[in-house]
Amino acid sequence: MTTIRQDDFIQSVADAFQFISCYHPVDYIRALHEAWQREESPAAKDAMAQILINSRMAAEGHRPICQDTGICMAFVRVGMDVRWDAKLSLAEMVNEGVRRAYLDPHNKLRASVLADPDGKRRSTGDNTPAVTHVELVPGDEVEVIVAAKGGGSENKSKFAMLLPNDNIVDWVLAQVPAMGADWCPPGLLSLGIGGTPEKAMLMAKWAMMEPINIHELRARGASNRAEELRLELFEKVNALGIGAQGLGGLSTVLDVKVTDYPTHAASKPVALLPNCAATRHAHFVLDGSGPATLEPPSLADWPALTLDLASSRRVDLDTLTRDDIASWKAGERLLLSGKLLTGRDAAHKRLTEMLARGEKLPVDFSNRFIYYVGPVDPVGDEAVGPAGPTTASRMDKFTAPLLEQTGLIGMVGKAGRGADTIETIRKNKAVYCIAVGGAAYLVSKAIRKSRVLAFEDLGMEAIYEFEVRDMPVTVAVDSSGNAVHKTGPAEWRAKIGKIPVVVA
Repeated sequence: MTTIRQDDFIQSVADAFQFISCYHPVDYIRALHEAWQREESPAAKDAMAQILINSRMAAEGHRPICQDTGICMAFVRVGMDVRWDAKLSLAEMVNEGVRRAYLDPHNKLRASVLADPDGKRRSTGDNTPAVTHVELVPGDEVEVIVAAKGGGSENKSKFAMLLPNDNIVDWVLAQVPAMGADWCPPGLLSLGIGGTPEKAMLMAKWAMMEPINIHELRARGASNRAEELRLELFEKVNALGIGAQGLGGLSTVLDVKVTDYPTHAASKPVALLPNCAATRHAHFVLDGSGPATLEPPSLADWPALTLDLASSRRVDLDTLTRDDIASWKAGERLLLSGKLLTGRDAAHKRLTEMLARGEKLPVDFSNRFIYYVGPVDPVGDEAVGPAGPTTASRMDKFTAPLLEQTGLIGMVGKAGRGADTIETIRKNKAVYCIAVGGAAYLVSKAIRKSRVLAFEDLGMEAIYEFEVRDMPVTVAVDSSGNAVHKTGPAEWRAKIGKIPVVVA
């Protein structure tokens, strides 16, 4: 009978969450590089290059791949012959491992988990509690999968109780375009089909941690209905032309997973979960001999890529005016230098409430740009930790009052904006730019100084002022209302030509 010691389990969990913060799984690196080699869209190819370069930088610097270091999950298979030398429950041991990992002073991770989710929404401070799933299985070992899932991809999870004769492929192809680029493609899609609603969701989440192996399935062919669906969805989702970061291109997904389970004769539960460009998970087994050891990938596993910045326009944020941005075109690449404000959901809510009450704002937004970001705390001599963009559409409901009443002329985030927000940008002759989601450490290297200007109590959601130098962004919505997240996928869907293009 194997004895698993409490300290060994906790330390293994802590080490694993630190590990996945800065190391992509090798299968993802290889699959993304292969997609980069095949890609014909210049914008998508550039975005994938930034993700790969960021991935290698994070591995070398032992810093997070993404500023959203995720909500923590643990999938634990416990052998029925295992004995525990522990005083804490299994969930409590997982939580203690998470706490140690996220408070590690050498690589402190962002505490994104909030208690009282429909009330005060206050940070727990250490990213606990985790979400732990446990299964008892034959054997005398404990198998653990840990994962950290960012909010952008989790928010695009879909579930439906389809009728028995409804077509799953049609349902998926209706969902994915509506997900846009908020989930930071290219990544994975995972489907759970059957069982009960919660079973379908759990199957999809678990399968998301399996190796990327669609190339093997394509080579040998499908042997069951689940594999047939994988192949069909892989081809048809990529034929949508959404592409990396939603800019249009050949690769939206690198793999599709499908898991099924017997279900009621009247039902067909279907869960659809995306995994983003910051795919983070690790697997280890405890056999009673001590804590698990995770071997980092070799730097040879990453391609040697460099950014081509020669065609980018350099912009001085400190002298920028509305007249200057009028010449920018959707799809144009920029390098931003100067002072850049930050703010996201909580700060935007406060600002708009102050405007509604007629109060003076704590920051002057005239001719300024705001970056939607919640950075990781700095370590060592960093001005700021990894600081990639957050999903811009969450700020859509706040955009009109800020553009109309404060003098704000530009925004930086990730993914597309809603139709009403695009029209608001056009009416106010403003612009919206995107940084690459999944390139947080790369972006942070452009940030030379950082200071809090307002709402310090909001922590990572406070309003900061960054001083940036050559921060790479792309114009996503120009002052005329042209939007690359509309035109790019439509152009590439037509070029791919496998799915009819509906003209509005």
